[in-house]
Amino acid sequence: MKSIKRIWNSFKIAFSMYSRIPMPRSEWTDENKSYAMCFFPWIGAVIGLLSYGVFRFSKWFDGNGGGNYSLFFVIFLILIPVFITGGIHLDGFLDTQDALSSWQTKERRLEILKDSHAGAFAIISCTIYFLMYIGVYSCLSVRSMEVIAYSFMLSRTLSGLSVVTFPQARKKGMVADFSESASTRITRMVLGIYLIVLCFLIPLTGGICGIGCVISAGVVFGYYYRMAMKNFGGVTGDLCGYFLQVCELVMALVVVVVDIIVKSGIIK
Repeated sequence: MKSIKRIWNSFKIAFSMYSRIPMPRSEWTDENKSYAMCFFPWIGAVIGLLSYGVFRFSKWFDGNGGGNYSLFFVIFLILIPVFITGGIHLDGFLDTQDALSSWQTKERRLEILKDSHAGAFAIISCTIYFLMYIGVYSCLSVRSMEVIAYSFMLSRTLSGLSVVTFPQARKKGMVADFSESASTRITRMVLGIYLIVLCFLIPLTGGICGIGCVISAGVVFGYYYRMAMKNFGGVTGDLCGYFLQVCELVMALVVVVVDIIVKSGIIK
């Protein structure tokens, strides 16, 4: 009974920390946080399910004489993850862009990550990021959206794995806190199972588009590790957010490009 209560508390903490979905209160003790990372990917499942539902509704709306509101639905789809998460990962992306663009020492870059002010590079990167997403989501098909719906869970599975496997850049902070509180062996095992299931399910759903999604996620994950170790000496909460945002954009881009190539007849 005690273990069930701990799991339930970990679920509530994961959704309270990484989403704006209302949850009952829970004490933020090390025991209650021990399995929080195991539930982190399920926030991605909520985002994916909601995104797919909005996409299908937009197709139905357009097909039933509702008018051409494709740009509205594209922008709404892009903003769904921001609405659900409250922008916590986007904040990490912007802070990391400022730090990487500073060309300072590791210590100075870590200080920049803590700075609450947005620099010029953060604003420029944010603008480019959303413009790219508008371009990608303007080319969505049913098949590509089916794959992208899974990608939100895949990105969070990999991000969670980095928390419990990669070296920490700081001894204190959100990632260090969750890493120390986590039942590491169980968390790694659960996230590993998620990863195996998703790497099987995504290609099964999307064929070559799904394969492209999984491969691109692996490539970005490798880049993330190298970048974090080289420039920061390990991972932080901001870097996890940076990886998640970049990974989701790259996966969506690859899926859409592969889908377009398949439709053109170059690849069958």
